[in-house]
Amino acid sequence: MFKIEMKVRDYECDIQKVVNNSVYQNYLEHSRHEFLLENSVDFVHLAQAGIHLVVVRAELDYKQSLKPGDAFYITVELEKVSRVKYAFVQKIYRSVDDTLMLQARTLGVALNERGRPTAFEPLDNISNQN
Repeated sequence: MFKIEMKVRDYECDIQKVVNNSVYQNYLEHSRHEFLLENSVDFVHLAQAGIHLVVVRAELDYKQSLKPGDAFYITVELEKVSRVKYAFVQKIYRSVDDTLMLQARTLGVALNERGRPTAFEPLDNISNQN
C-alpha cells in the first residue's frame, strides 16, 4: 500500500481553525499523482502522448478535522472497477494517533486522443498488484 506523509499549513484552514473541506481534494489529488509516479505513470508524458487521466466521480467521507500543524499521512490503493474505470481508495490519518480523518473513493478513466474512455494497461498492472 502506498503511503505519503504531509503536514497541514496554516493557510489551508478556515475561520473555524480546521482544514477547509475543499483542501482535502488537493491532498487526495497530490497523493494520487505521487502514487502514479511511484508506479512509473507520469501525467506529463501521458498528456504528450494524447492520453488524459481524469476524475469522473469523487466520494469523500469526512470523519474528523485536521488542524493547523497536524502531521498526517494518506494511503492509496487502486481497484479496477470496469474495463475503463479505476477507483483510487484513499484514507487520511492523523499521524500522532493514527486516527482516520477522511476516507475517499475517487473514480477515474483514461481518455484517448479522441477523448473517448479507453482501457489503460499501466493502471491495470497497478491494480493487479493490490
